Amino acid sequence: MTLRIWKERFGLVKMERIKSLYLKYRHGIPLALYMIVYLTWFAWLEDRNKRNYEVIHVGLDDYIPFCEVFIVPYLLWFGYVAAVVVFLFFKNKQDYYRSCAFLFTGMTLFLIISTLWPNGHHLRLAEMPRDNIFTQAVSALWKIDTPTNIWPSIHVYNSMGAHFAVMRSAELKGKKGIRIASGILAFSIILSTVFLKQHSCFDVATGLGLGAVMYMLVYRRDAVFAARAERKMKKRMSM
Repeated sequence: MTLRIWKERFGLVKMERIKSLYLKYRHGIPLALYMIVYLTWFAWLEDRNKRNYEVIHVGLDDYIPFCEVFIVPYLLWFGYVAAVVVFLFFKNKQDYYRSCAFLFTGMTLFLIISTLWPNGHHLRLAEMPRDNIFTQAVSALWKIDTPTNIWPSIHVYNSMGAHFAVMRSAELKGKKGIRIASGILAFSIILSTVFLKQHSCFDVATGLGLGAVMYMLVYRRDAVFAARAERKMKKRMSM
């Protein structure tokens, strides 16, 4: 075999592999493009809105104590949501699309709200009540994360989205331990948003409400349609 023929064959094999990988994983392209848009838009908002914004505050905020240990679930949120999306990306394309539809819709609404109505809060402490590894982590978080663009809470909304995806995943249907752990982590993350003074209770409540509505639109609707189709099929078979 001449060197030229070997190169041609090797090139064709290489191109076939690239094509195969593209066809297998091309459903990740919209996610990558959306994250570029989202992070760019969010960075712009963080810079613009830190100078002038409407303050969000409700009476309940004043009764919630600061508890620095909640920095652990708060930071775990990043890995939690990413892990769920990556798992679905490789295991179930349909569930992956549903999860992305849920997450993208809420995140886009959040960006639009923050653009049209800049918002923030004044809940953070002037100084830490204690000095430990957790308060140091919270201080580091506060230095890079401004108390603006908080409504509705994306930590709350995306935690709900990740947990819904776990609960509705066909691959995790029999994984009781994973489903329970997901629920505990999602609940802990939601609590962390107020115990760390990252969000007002208003942000949490609206995040929960938006998540509930999107669950009905993304997940519950499919379940209702599936149940109707099953009843029709049984009715036809009985005729």
